[in-house]
Amino acid sequence: MKKQIPNFLTLLNLFFGCTAVAAVLYGEYQIVLWCYLLSGLMDFGDGFAARLLGVSSPAGKELDSLSDMVSFGVVPGMILFVMLGGGEAFFAGDRSTNALLPFAGFIFTMFACLRLAKFNLDTRQSVDFIGLNTPTATGFVIGLLMILTHDTFGLADTVVQREVLLPVILLFSYLMISELPMFSGKFQGMQWSGNEWRIVFLILTIVQFLLLGYAAFATVVLTYILLSGAAYLLKK
Repeated sequence: MKKQIPNFLTLLNLFFGCTAVAAVLYGEYQIVLWCYLLSGLMDFGDGFAARLLGVSSPAGKELDSLSDMVSFGVVPGMILFVMLGGGEAFFAGDRSTNALLPFAGFIFTMFACLRLAKFNLDTRQSVDFIGLNTPTATGFVIGLLMILTHDTFGLADTVVQREVLLPVILLFSYLMISELPMFSGKFQGMQWSGNEWRIVFLILTIVQFLLLGYAAFATVVLTYILLSGAAYLLKK
């Protein structure tokens, strides 16, 4: 029975991902946020439970990637699709560039799938990440959605502009499959040495959420990318 506990948590990740897709379609964006957080919690919990119980398996790893594909691949693609205007005009018969543009949101989904397939076979990510992991990339998209929902600093109209969203899609698609080393959240003991970037990031994350609220989902991801880049350059 204990062998199925990690798989059950993985399937909950998938369940919340599917629920998030439905919430996007119905415009319930606050529910999307909570589903994202719960999917992330389940994604962390299944691996933790597998290690704790000593029941890791190749099947569990594949199931985890399949669930992640929905929660952190399909969901952000759907969000970007809707933020770019949705497909109402296209399905009504309009085949203009403007009607086709929203489907560019699924480029994010394609590259999330490519990342999950690529790094399923990569054994280098024992401690830190190579490239931007899909839950973190999705966090940025969630941040944009929250800015739209709450009109943070009056930026709601700005974040739905194609001049903003298309570069975001291209940048994050690249980062997900890039070879840029990015530190993980796994602390190496309780000391400062070896955890410098993680501690700085944790402090900045807390400050940003206190000052920016929901919009911090986006700024925290940008902070993480910049700090990872700085850590890589200094180390190099």
